[in-house]
Amino acid sequence: MEWLIKLLENPTSIAHITLLYGLTIALGVKLGRWKIGGQKHGIALGVTFVLFVGIVLGHIFTHTGLYADPVAAVAAQKGIIDYVKELGLILFVYCIGLQVGPSFFATFKQGGTSMNLVAVGIVLLNCAVMLGLYFIGINTGLLHGDAKWNLGMMVGVMYGAVTNTPGLGAANSLLPDLFGGAQVPAIASGYACSYPLGVVGIILATIAIRFICRVNLDEEQAKLAAEAELDPSATPHHMSIRVTNKAVLGRTLHQLHDFLNRQFVVSRCFLADGTMIIPNGETELQEGMEVHITCAEAEAEPIAVLMGEVIPRGQWAESTEDTNYVSARLIITKPEINGKTFGQLHFSTIYGVNVTRVTRNGMDLFANRNLHLMVGDRLMVTGRQENIDLLKNAIGDSVKKLEHPNVGAIFFGIFLGILLGQLPIPIPGVEVPVKLGLAGGPLVAAILIGAFGYRFKINSYTSTSANLLLREIGLILFLASVGIQAGATFVDTVVNGDGIHYVWMGFIITTVPILIMGTIARLKLKLNYFTLMGLIAGSNTDPPALAFGSQTAGNDAPAVGYSTVYPLSMFLRILAAQLVLILFI
Repeated sequence: MEWLIKLLENPTSIAHITLLYGLTIALGVKLGRWKIGGQKHGIALGVTFVLFVGIVLGHIFTHTGLYADPVAAVAAQKGIIDYVKELGLILFVYCIGLQVGPSFFATFKQGGTSMNLVAVGIVLLNCAVMLGLYFIGINTGLLHGDAKWNLGMMVGVMYGAVTNTPGLGAANSLLPDLFGGAQVPAIASGYACSYPLGVVGIILATIAIRFICRVNLDEEQAKLAAEAELDPSATPHHMSIRVTNKAVLGRTLHQLHDFLNRQFVVSRCFLADGTMIIPNGETELQEGMEVHITCAEAEAEPIAVLMGEVIPRGQWAESTEDTNYVSARLIITKPEINGKTFGQLHFSTIYGVNVTRVTRNGMDLFANRNLHLMVGDRLMVTGRQENIDLLKNAIGDSVKKLEHPNVGAIFFGIFLGILLGQLPIPIPGVEVPVKLGLAGGPLVAAILIGAFGYRFKINSYTSTSANLLLREIGLILFLASVGIQAGATFVDTVVNGDGIHYVWMGFIITTVPILIMGTIARLKLKLNYFTLMGLIAGSNTDPPALAFGSQTAGNDAPAVGYSTVYPLSMFLRILAAQLVLILFI
């Protein structure tokens, strides 16, 4: 056992630090699966529990006589733990950026703009309430010690209150510069004090809005069903039309597209004698021709009125001479296809195959000829089997290629993100230029690469499993590092410091902005309550609150609200920490 004692008592050895990380992460992940309030309806803290285990182990290792000189031991470990912490944070935020990048700018379309404004209001109010409590605490003597130190701690409290770990990381990475090399506040202690009530507070505030606004859940369900019927644009529609309108005879499908200015795809045509053809943009409409169309449900009626008469589904024509006509799903895996449009690729002209829809990140998109394709897109195609086989060779369709993460592209993006994060951004009236930092830089770079990388031939595709793995590894490394470092001072903060104040202050920071903006969204914007539940969870980037909303609603409305505001909210949460610290320290 002497070898084990030596290992535990040597804080500067790589083996000792790795052992500490391994124990922290293994216990944290295991305990994070426990649900508070029952297995079925309870709330689990997930990997965030790694932070609390890190605090406990950090306290044990520094306050139980294991280290001969705890102060020297913590100082010796600092460089290694700081590096692991920042590397984990970079991996985490970069993978988040890649995930939300393709849909980041699309969330501002249609109703997403008003929902994102509500989320922005929640983020700004969180900062405002935190600053209000900070100034009250300083001026009344409620918060003890240096004002500069207290502001750093209150930022940690705010991020625990809104359960946002990347924001904590962004603030933590900026503190050494702002404190000029002096000892920086252990803001993870404030985060840990406010986090538990933060998780509960988000859910309680959401429930409170239901009673404040007198929401009837059955009525909300009925309204959602009615909206789905009134908004057919989100539903793909398949129909077959017999061409009878003489005004369109002799016109090509391309001319028809331009005239109607509506999106639709003709997957196949049957001539009057029953011969089937795979059409392209130059196919001319003939009298009696039967065309099979995929379009938005809202577009179906005007298309049918212009072309002729809709054929009942049971009477759709079957090819009498081509039994090799099939539909198939193909995956784009060749990098040279990345960023090209259907208009550039001419699938129907060259390969005799039509694409009826595109699936990207779980979303079905219409095969608009101007849609930019990306590696990982799944195409629903129709045509003869031999033609589909030719198309497979052209676009790749190799699932194995997607199983291997594009590591080079990931770290090239991180490289660009680090450079971007260190770029000083001058703001009028602020002495110190703002920097996106080690958190904001990679996040912005990943969002831009995910959204526009195809224009520069950058293949940003990462499989869902690879993205999740890198993200989880980055997050747990960051949480373990922060917890281990905070453990040295956490008990002192709670017992002898302002820890008890951080708890109730955090609860106020959590609930007040949600109650204000949630009530406005409900009463003024008439937002459906189930969608609002997801919006509140997304603006706080809080999965437990989303799980509660989905369980309450029994539909996907909370998920829609969550995904609509999540990208912008995550972006603002990370940048808000830096702006608050730079402007007020």
